[in-house]
Formats: sequence, structure tokens, C-alpha cells
Amino acid sequence: MRIRSHQVLWGVAFIAAANLGQSTIESAIHQSTIESAIHQSTIESAIRNPQSALSPSPWRSLFDGASLKEWRGYKADAVPAGWKIDHGTLAKDARVADIVSKDEFGDFELEIDWRIGEAGNSGILYRGTEEYEHIYWSAPEYQLLDDSKASDNTSRLTCAGAAYGIYPSPAGHLKPVGEWNKTRIVAKGAHIEHWLNDFRLLEYELGSPDWEARVKASKFATWPHYGRSKKGHIALQGDHTGVLAFRNIRIRELS
Repeated sequence: MRIRSHQVLWGVAFIAAANLGQSTIESAIHQSTIESAIHQSTIESAIRNPQSALSPSPWRSLFDGASLKEWRGYKADAVPAGWKIDHGTLAKDARVADIVSKDEFGDFELEIDWRIGEAGNSGILYRGTEEYEHIYWSAPEYQLLDDSKASDNTSRLTCAGAAYGIYPSPAGHLKPVGEWNKTRIVAKGAHIEHWLNDFRLLEYELGSPDWEARVKASKFATWPHYGRSKKGHIALQGDHTGVLAFRNIRIRELS
């Protein structure tokens, strides 16, 4: 059979078009696969680190090293005597009343450096209210402690970084007495994280069955509103003896 030249040309054009179409399809599939992998990776990353998916506000300083304008006493207008500014730090040398942030915070990320003296004991409290005689009756506490010599060192439930009396912190991340430690607290809804020197010590869910059981078994069962507030004051505990100093206190709200 005689094949005309224009038939050959049409055949070649058809095969080329088919190959081009196949290439385009394969390219589209390849691109779709890449986009799907990126999307899946983003989801997995958010699952591994839920806070990475949050949209934080700009950092706000709660202590500038020169004034105590962001703080006041618990149920008081003024900062209690005994708290002082010492070489750019917020410090105390002896037992003194607690101080609280003037503003309240709900979902937030808090960073704060702290240095504690020998046998020292203190705490950072969050989402505290002023309904009770003491703020720790309403506010969960990030424990600050000299784990070596303080009397509260008999249980990891009350050692440095613990959610005081509720969730224990692992040992091995606290710096020696006299050195600066870096604390980070993340609160987003019911989800809470305690960090120490860039290590996540623990995380928990307020109101979860596990949390409820632990609270019921603790001294905090006495106060029905403990840990229930979705927004409240940041507090620095002063009612223990010993030397204590803070610096680089900053917070940003999460949405």
C-alpha cells in the first residue's frame, strides 16, 4: 500500500501530540504529588509541635530592667516592699508578698530568666484570679526550686519546672544554684507546656480526666476554681525565704 507523505506527517504529529499530552499529565501528577507531600508534612509538623501552628502577637516586655510599672501586689495597688530593681533584675532577698501582672492573659507564650539562691523556693503562676486569699489557690504554678537543698525536693512533683503538685518534671535540666535558668510557659486553651533551658519538661491538658484525677488527689481539691480560669494574672511568688532574681520577662499573646 502506498502511503502518501501528508499521511506520514499527520501520523508523526499525532504521535508527538500524544507524547506531549502524556508528558503534561505526568508533570501534573508529579506536581500534585509534591504539593500533597508538602501539605502532609505541614500537617505532621503541626501534630508533632502544635504550637508551631499558632499565630503569635509581637513580644511584649513585662520588665524593662528599670521600672515595675507592669506589676502590683496581689490584691493591692502597689508593689510590696521587699521587691527591688537590682542591676537590671527584679529581685528579692527575703520573704515578701507575691506580685502579679497588672494585665491578664489567656492564651500566651511567656519567657523569663530566673536565678535562685541556695535552698530557694518560688514559683511562676499563670491565669491567676484574686478570688481567694492566695493566688496559688486559683493559678497553676511552674515551680522554681534549688533541687539540691530546698525542702520541697523530696518529690519530682515539687521540683523545678513541675506543674506544682500535679505533674512532675524530669531531672537533669536545671542549672546549678547561682546560674541563670530560662523558663518558657505556653498556654493555648486547655493545652499547657512547661519548658526549662530549651527543653520541654511536660505538657498537660487542663480539665482532662487525667488532670481532674490529679487535682482531686492533691491539696488543690480544696479550691473548686483551681485551674479553671481561662484568663488571669501572671504572678511571681515571694512568700518563701531566700534570694531570687528575674530578668528578660516577656510575653506574647497567641491566637
